[in-house]
Amino acid sequence: MSQDAVDGAAVDEGVLDPRVADWLEANPHVGARMEEAPPEILALARGPELGPPTRSVARVTDGVVDGVAVRFYQHDEPPTGLVVYFHGGGHCIGSVGIMDNIARELAHGAGAAVVSVEYRLAPENPYPAGLDDCETVTRWALDHAAEFDVAPDRVAIAGESAGGNLAAAVTLRLDADAAALAGQVLIYPGLDAPRSAHASRQQFAGLVLAPTTMDWYWESYSAGRDLSGDPFAVPLHAPTLAGLPPALVVLGGCDPLRDEGRAYARRLRDEGVAVEEVCYPGQPHGFVNFGLPAAEQVFAEVGRWLRALFARPSQPARPTAGTGGA
Repeated sequence: MSQDAVDGAAVDEGVLDPRVADWLEANPHVGARMEEAPPEILALARGPELGPPTRSVARVTDGVVDGVAVRFYQHDEPPTGLVVYFHGGGHCIGSVGIMDNIARELAHGAGAAVVSVEYRLAPENPYPAGLDDCETVTRWALDHAAEFDVAPDRVAIAGESAGGNLAAAVTLRLDADAAALAGQVLIYPGLDAPRSAHASRQQFAGLVLAPTTMDWYWESYSAGRDLSGDPFAVPLHAPTLAGLPPALVVLGGCDPLRDEGRAYARRLRDEGVAVEEVCYPGQPHGFVNFGLPAAEQVFAEVGRWLRALFARPSQPARPTAGTGGA
């Protein structure tokens, strides 16, 4: 499905929304080259909350799960399910505090409990440190779902940008061990290596994401290693995606990562996985994080999808699909 019409008129998804263009002009710091950022700016980009909470949630508490810092979001009423959330930031920046608004919107829209993961960041902790943390917390959530008044088959994962990469990778890792996730929400995920031959990478180069910054993120995460053949680093190149849980893939029409997200959704669909793909025309990378007008539509769509997912009849344990990437 594509959000490709406004007031009944066809819209070119790759034409920047004028409201977005105005916002970017008013916020020239967006898209700053992180590889040139001084240490104090990098520290701010990993810091605590940016402002007051955007959405009220009954209980928000910090904790530690098997050595990994997390933040819990819980309602007074019984939750529909449990969502394990991985924030974005190129594997190098971001925090549960900075992306507090995303976690709150997930909890509100889905009526779910949310566990937001403060995974380790590169370059200090390169691949697979952050992925290991995300997998650790996800396995804990599956084992402790009852503590949230949630059935173990009502656990989903979600992430945006680098967090989308981590969500896809955790799904692949768990599938190899036949651990059953209810679903995966991938919001403008990075699923391929930089300089890959996706047209959107060239078409929208420099719009929010500078190519040199993307290279720096990848070099930091990979520690200079060639990970192009590792499906847990580049999920688009996994040998098979068959048998994975249902997916919601959210894309921005003017995002350099649009085409690899679309290619991943296509592969999932072709290999028998239930997929909903939604592209928001005229939106750049990070539009959900920036709170641009289309973000409200995304939160509503993600909430609707997760509520429907959690409302399905209980599913039997899935057999091992054998992704073959371990």
